[in-house]
Amino acid sequence: MPQRVSPLLRRPVLLAGAACAVAGALAGGLLLYGPSGGDSSQPSARTVTGTPAQVVPPTANARFDYQIGGPYRPAAAVRAVSRDRAAEPARGLYNICYVNAFQAQPDELPWWRANHPDLLLKDAAGRPVIDKDWDEVLLDTSTADKRERLAAIVGRWIKGCAASGFQAVEPDNLDSYDRSQGLLRQSDNAAFARLLAHRSHAAGLAIGQKNTAEMLDRRAAIGFDFAVAEECGRYDECGAYAKAYRDRVFVIEYRDADFAKSCRLWGDRLSIVRRDVDVTSKGAAGYRFADC
Repeated sequence: MPQRVSPLLRRPVLLAGAACAVAGALAGGLLLYGPSGGDSSQPSARTVTGTPAQVVPPTANARFDYQIGGPYRPAAAVRAVSRDRAAEPARGLYNICYVNAFQAQPDELPWWRANHPDLLLKDAAGRPVIDKDWDEVLLDTSTADKRERLAAIVGRWIKGCAASGFQAVEPDNLDSYDRSQGLLRQSDNAAFARLLAHRSHAAGLAIGQKNTAEMLDRRAAIGFDFAVAEECGRYDECGAYAKAYRDRVFVIEYRDADFAKSCRLWGDRLSIVRRDVDVTSKGAAGYRFADC
């Protein structure tokens, strides 16, 4: 994979719209767990009951909007949307649930330290290994036992996505091994992703490979159903994703030139959008959205 000269967007900011969605879920009787109350063994997860629905992968080249920084009403032509797991899905659309599965978000770090400190990756001196771009401590996927325990936690988030009405999930930071100071292997994250794929399918959700083109050859073994590829036009990776997933690829570009290039080369086959790098809500300063 080409060297990333600028960080990819990985962590959404939970904006007011998403917070309101959480409040609405509480009012509607969905039980949320986390540091703020309820079962202190789980951060921000939801319960789900019943028989899983059939897994339905997304349609290739569906009009798409990427809203992980805060939900808003999609344009009339949009048929698929990705939103943070704390947000409600968009009614009548194909909804993808964003889950930060391989790193601990800063606001949840106290919970991890209090409940599962050994699941945070540490160096030889016992210091946490941090993704400095986003100030997120990496989760430790280095052993089968830790992967199983992490999958139990993230699996509850995935069930929460299903309970909310999402059709798919995108677990982010699959490439955390690249930031692990050599403490994690690609195979560690692949094994953890396989556990998440099993839990996603059991919950009735399709699961997307998020970035990490160097792991495309592991997609079948892991169980990925589609891909979410940030800046694949910029780094000439869209073709590899398109071939691997038979065009079931959601592309997000953050620069005008890259968006124009992706549309020219892949606009008739892939779902491509131009977003601002902060993925802000419509109406906010800096908001950008366009599709091919």
